[in-house]
Amino acid sequence: MGDPFSVAPPKDRLDSWKEIAGYLSRDVTTVQRWEKREGMPVHRHLHDRMGSVYASRAELDAWAHSRNLPAAQESGTDAPSLNPLPPSRSATLAFLARWTFVLPLAAVGAALAIGVILWLQRTEYFWRNPIADARFQTVTDFDGAAEAAAVSRDGQFVAFLSDRDGPMDVWVTQVGSGQFHNLTRGSVAGLANPSLRTLGFSPDGSLVTFWFRKQDGSSSGDISVWAVPTLGGQPRPYLEGVAEFDWSHDGSRLAYHTPGPGDPLFVSNGKGRSEGRPIFTAPAGRHCHFQLWSPDSSFIYFVQGSLPDKLDIWRIPPAGGTPERITSHNGRVTYPVLLNQRTLLYLASDPDGSGPWLYSMDVERRIPHRLTSGLDRYTSLAASADGRRLVLTPASPKRTLWRLRLADSSAEGSAAARISLTSSTGFSPRLGPSYLLYISAAGTSESIWKVANGTNTELWSGQGARVFGGPAISPDGRSVAFSVLQHAQTLLYVMQADGTNARIVADSLNLKGSPAWAPDGQSITSAADAHGVPYLFRVPLDGGSPAPFVHEYSVDPTWAPDGRFVVYSGPDIGTTFSLKAVTADAAAHPLPTITLTRGARHLAFLPGGHALVLLRGEIQHKNLWLLDLETGVGRQLTNLPPDFDIQDFDISPDGSEVVLERIQQHSEVALLDLRQP
Repeated sequence: MGDPFSVAPPKDRLDSWKEIAGYLSRDVTTVQRWEKREGMPVHRHLHDRMGSVYASRAELDAWAHSRNLPAAQESGTDAPSLNPLPPSRSATLAFLARWTFVLPLAAVGAALAIGVILWLQRTEYFWRNPIADARFQTVTDFDGAAEAAAVSRDGQFVAFLSDRDGPMDVWVTQVGSGQFHNLTRGSVAGLANPSLRTLGFSPDGSLVTFWFRKQDGSSSGDISVWAVPTLGGQPRPYLEGVAEFDWSHDGSRLAYHTPGPGDPLFVSNGKGRSEGRPIFTAPAGRHCHFQLWSPDSSFIYFVQGSLPDKLDIWRIPPAGGTPERITSHNGRVTYPVLLNQRTLLYLASDPDGSGPWLYSMDVERRIPHRLTSGLDRYTSLAASADGRRLVLTPASPKRTLWRLRLADSSAEGSAAARISLTSSTGFSPRLGPSYLLYISAAGTSESIWKVANGTNTELWSGQGARVFGGPAISPDGRSVAFSVLQHAQTLLYVMQADGTNARIVADSLNLKGSPAWAPDGQSITSAADAHGVPYLFRVPLDGGSPAPFVHEYSVDPTWAPDGRFVVYSGPDIGTTFSLKAVTADAAAHPLPTITLTRGARHLAFLPGGHALVLLRGEIQHKNLWLLDLETGVGRQLTNLPPDFDIQDFDISPDGSEVVLERIQQHSEVALLDLRQP
């Protein structure tokens, strides 16, 4: 408090709280608080009441300069000063010192905040599962398979393939009706093709479209898209010479690919096929399937890669250009759908071959999220135009082995006998002298088993290992070669036929398909990826380096018993591929013209090497044929029922019997109605 005996000149004195507040341009409450808390110089008349005060303008000015307390710091409701006081040098220095300390802290805080935001974006901390809280309902409960499901744009109709009536047919149901209608009734053969989207709807939902392949299917011109009225009627051509397509959301443009080499991708104005150039064509041997327009029509998404399990999702502008890679699974990737402009759903297998599972991804951030847990496996996925309804086909395949005696006439399926196995599954059978080898799966690992004299014995297993292509038995039956994918690396093993002395003979190749023993037993022939194309290599067993053998697309070799030539498979063109042969010196060897359907690459020579046993037929239903390599004449060896789907086979060394791998699909159609954000 100021000195009560000082006397200020009248012209300098302020004689009340109101005058003091007016001089400082503040209210009375504020200046009284300053006097009490900050020592602002205010004087009182001796013996007068507490409200009788006065102050000196000069003292107030000096106090304000020394304290550097503008009113804005005291009261957010006070008006700004009408007569701001210039800061003193000490106040300026104090101000600068304070900000010299605060600014670096603020910069550090801002950097941390930016880092946290970037981390949250990179890890998608705020990502939301698009099928969380979805309402699930089963549509079908058929025996056998219900697959390749599609949904109309309005979400009211679901179409699917099913063998409920025997052959695979196109079926349709209206959601919630509980009624199912067979639209093709056995009139169209060979409808199944798991490598592309076989079913769809016209934009107005009046037609169900389906992939169609003529019975012989030996040329790309044998493939088209047909349609049948959703309410029933006669099937008819829809897009001639087209393998797969998708309409833009407004129905004004059409994206499609033809079955030519590299699956040329075209865009038309929606009035039919384009007469122009394709906007993209993949290299020969690679495929582009599952075309999908983005909601705003700015991109066409598609699956590109090598069938069946070296695929990913890409996108390209409708005008063409360089495709942009969206996913990096390098696995069995199929059925992409877009729920909106950024939310992509699709099916993809793991690197170990398990799955496929249901995945989601933000196409801008591109972090894949697996949406399902456990062992749920799916074979198709579709979405309504508004992204509110999904159609899935959960599946549980069963693989078994069957033994069949070969005779002069075609062997019937009823003559086949199932082989009893200790393990739960058996596939990729190979016959040696008096024994059978097969592969079994348990969880994420696969193992090689042997059946001899009625006893099952495990020969080899590896944690997280996948045996691909099937084992190869040496000509003398004493050794086994097999290819393994383990820890993201492909390895070529050799072991004794009793499972002992397993060793790696090649770890530097990106192996593909099945290996084969050279007839002299001194090397193994296998395909390996070189710059995106598989070529045959020779792998010596004496520790030498693998050497290129065939310098063109070549997989799944099979040597003639006398070692004069090796037969191998060429690239897929549409749904077919051709067989070729070279001599031991890599010179071209003549063969009859042989064109086979996808999924039938394994071959076996009969004793003598003049006849070849192979699989012919539709993608999901084939029979064994015998082909005379000298005359080119073929003869059907088996006559299996439509539900007997052969995935692999082998012939005994004496040519008297065959072991078949049969796959049986049990799958259903399910609906997911998504919760709206």
